[in-house]
Amino acid sequence: MLNQIEEWIDSTNDRFSNQRQSCALFADNFAGFYFEEFLSNSYFVIVDSILKPDFPELRQVGLGEFLDKEVQGITYKNTYYVVPSVAQNLRLHFHELVHVAQWKSLGAIGFLRRYISEVQSVGYRGAPLEKIAYAFDHHFSLGGQKVDVPSYIENQI
Repeated sequence: MLNQIEEWIDSTNDRFSNQRQSCALFADNFAGFYFEEFLSNSYFVIVDSILKPDFPELRQVGLGEFLDKEVQGITYKNTYYVVPSVAQNLRLHFHELVHVAQWKSLGAIGFLRRYISEVQSVGYRGAPLEKIAYAFDHHFSLGGQKVDVPSYIENQI
Protein backbone atom coordinates (compact mmCIF):
# COMPACT_ATOMS: atom_id res chain seq x y z
CA MET A 1 0.00 0.00 0.00
CA LEU A 2 2.82 2.45 0.81
CA ASN A 3 4.27 2.07 -2.68
CA GLN A 4 0.82 2.73 -4.15
CA ILE A 5 0.55 5.92 -2.09
CA GLU A 6 4.01 7.05 -3.16
CA GLU A 7 3.11 6.46 -6.82
CA TRP A 8 -0.04 8.55 -6.34
CA ILE A 9 2.05 11.31 -4.70
CA ASP A 10 4.61 11.29 -7.52
CA SER A 11 1.82 11.43 -10.10
CA THR A 12 0.12 14.30 -8.24
CA ASN A 13 3.35 16.25 -7.90
CA ASP A 14 4.08 15.71 -11.60
CA ARG A 15 0.59 16.81 -12.58
CA PHE A 16 0.97 20.11 -10.71
CA SER A 17 4.66 20.70 -11.46
CA ASN A 18 3.92 23.60 -13.81
CA GLN A 19 1.91 25.37 -11.08
CA ARG A 20 4.35 25.03 -8.22
CA GLN A 21 6.11 28.02 -6.74
CA SER A 22 9.48 28.00 -5.05
CA CYS A 23 9.54 28.54 -1.30
CA ALA A 24 12.62 30.72 -1.88
CA LEU A 25 9.93 33.43 -1.88
CA PHE A 26 10.00 33.10 1.91
CA ALA A 27 13.77 33.44 2.35
CA ASP A 28 13.51 36.79 4.16
CA ASN A 29 10.55 35.75 6.32
CA PHE A 30 12.08 32.44 7.37
CA ALA A 31 15.74 33.48 7.62
CA GLY A 32 17.48 31.56 10.40
CA PHE A 33 14.80 28.85 10.38
CA TYR A 34 15.20 27.59 6.82
CA PHE A 35 18.26 28.22 4.68
CA GLU A 36 17.83 29.36 1.11
CA GLU A 37 19.04 26.07 -0.36
CA PHE A 38 16.31 24.18 1.50
CA LEU A 39 13.68 26.73 0.45
CA SER A 40 14.86 26.67 -3.17
CA ASN A 41 14.23 22.91 -3.25
CA SER A 42 10.79 23.16 -1.61
CA TYR A 43 7.62 24.15 -3.41
CA PHE A 44 3.98 24.99 -2.87
CA VAL A 45 0.92 24.84 -5.08
CA ILE A 46 -2.33 26.73 -4.57
CA VAL A 47 -5.29 24.44 -5.26
CA ASP A 48 -9.04 24.84 -4.91
CA SER A 49 -9.26 21.78 -2.67
CA ILE A 50 -6.69 19.59 -0.96
CA LEU A 51 -5.94 16.34 -2.76
CA LYS A 52 -5.56 13.11 -0.77
CA PRO A 53 -4.98 9.51 -1.90
CA ASP A 54 -8.38 8.02 -1.12
CA PHE A 55 -7.65 4.32 -1.54
CA PRO A 56 -10.05 1.78 0.02
CA GLU A 57 -7.09 0.20 1.85
CA LEU A 58 -6.53 3.45 3.74
CA ARG A 59 -10.10 3.44 4.98
CA GLN A 60 -9.82 -0.24 5.88
CA VAL A 61 -6.87 0.50 8.19
CA GLY A 62 -8.86 3.20 10.00
CA LEU A 63 -7.80 6.37 8.22
CA GLY A 64 -11.24 7.37 6.94
CA GLU A 65 -11.57 10.21 9.44
CA PHE A 66 -8.20 11.60 8.38
CA LEU A 67 -9.09 11.32 4.68
CA ASP A 68 -12.39 13.12 5.28
CA LYS A 69 -10.87 15.83 7.48
CA GLU A 70 -10.95 19.30 5.96
CA VAL A 71 -7.42 20.67 5.91
CA GLN A 72 -5.95 23.85 4.48
CA GLY A 73 -2.61 22.33 3.51
CA ILE A 74 -0.89 19.00 2.96
CA THR A 75 2.68 18.04 2.13
CA TYR A 76 3.84 15.42 -0.34
CA LYS A 77 7.62 15.09 -0.36
CA ASN A 78 9.14 18.50 -1.21
CA THR A 79 5.84 19.99 -2.40
CA TYR A 80 2.88 21.10 -0.36
CA TYR A 81 -0.59 22.16 -1.38
CA VAL A 82 -2.62 25.00 0.13
CA VAL A 83 -6.07 26.39 -0.50
CA PRO A 84 -6.40 30.02 -1.66
CA SER A 85 -7.80 31.28 1.66
CA VAL A 86 -4.47 30.57 3.40
CA ALA A 87 -2.04 31.11 0.54
CA GLN A 88 -0.69 34.26 2.24
CA ASN A 89 -0.52 32.74 5.73
CA LEU A 90 3.17 32.54 6.66
CA ARG A 91 2.49 30.34 9.68
CA LEU A 92 0.84 27.71 7.48
CA HIS A 93 3.76 27.80 5.04
CA PHE A 94 6.16 27.45 7.97
CA HIS A 95 4.18 24.43 9.25
CA GLU A 96 4.16 22.68 5.89
CA LEU A 97 7.90 23.29 5.49
CA VAL A 98 8.44 21.38 8.75
CA HIS A 99 6.75 18.46 7.02
CA VAL A 100 9.00 18.91 3.96
CA ALA A 101 11.97 18.54 6.32
CA GLN A 102 10.38 15.43 7.86
CA TRP A 103 9.82 13.85 4.43
CA LYS A 104 13.43 14.61 3.53
CA SER A 105 14.78 13.14 6.75
CA LEU A 106 12.64 9.99 6.84
CA GLY A 107 12.32 9.31 3.11
CA ALA A 108 8.97 8.75 1.44
CA ILE A 109 8.23 5.24 2.68
CA GLY A 110 9.61 6.00 6.14
CA PHE A 111 7.50 9.14 6.44
CA LEU A 112 4.34 7.42 5.19
CA ARG A 113 4.83 4.42 7.48
CA ARG A 114 5.41 6.61 10.54
CA TYR A 115 2.70 9.17 9.79
CA ILE A 116 0.05 6.53 9.14
CA SER A 117 1.03 4.61 12.28
CA GLU A 118 0.88 7.77 14.39
CA VAL A 119 -2.51 8.86 13.06
CA GLN A 120 -3.87 5.33 13.59
CA SER A 121 -2.64 5.12 17.18
CA VAL A 122 -3.10 8.65 18.55
CA GLY A 123 -5.08 10.59 15.95
CA TYR A 124 -4.08 13.54 13.79
CA ARG A 125 -3.54 16.13 16.56
CA GLY A 126 -1.72 13.65 18.77
CA ALA A 127 0.62 12.40 16.04
CA PRO A 128 4.20 13.31 16.99
CA LEU A 129 5.08 14.45 13.45
CA GLU A 130 2.14 16.86 13.59
CA LYS A 131 2.95 17.96 17.12
CA ILE A 132 6.47 18.89 16.00
CA ALA A 133 5.09 20.92 13.09
CA TYR A 134 2.53 22.69 15.29
CA ALA A 135 5.14 23.43 17.95
CA PHE A 136 7.48 24.95 15.38
CA ASP A 137 4.80 27.04 13.67
CA HIS A 138 3.70 28.31 17.10
CA HIS A 139 7.31 29.15 18.01
CA PHE A 140 7.67 31.03 14.71
CA SER A 141 4.37 32.90 15.20
CA LEU A 142 5.57 34.16 18.59
CA GLY A 143 8.80 35.49 17.09
CA GLY A 144 10.84 32.82 18.83
CA GLN A 145 14.58 32.33 18.64
CA LYS A 146 15.87 31.18 15.25
CA VAL A 147 16.32 27.42 14.97
CA ASP A 148 17.61 25.61 11.88
CA VAL A 149 14.46 23.52 11.45
CA PRO A 150 15.73 20.96 8.89
CA SER A 151 18.85 20.26 11.00
CA TYR A 152 16.74 19.94 14.14
CA ILE A 153 14.40 17.51 12.36
CA GLU A 154 17.33 15.50 11.00
CA ASN A 155 18.83 15.16 14.48
CA GLN A 156 15.63 14.53 16.43
CA ILE A 157 13.52 12.15 14.36
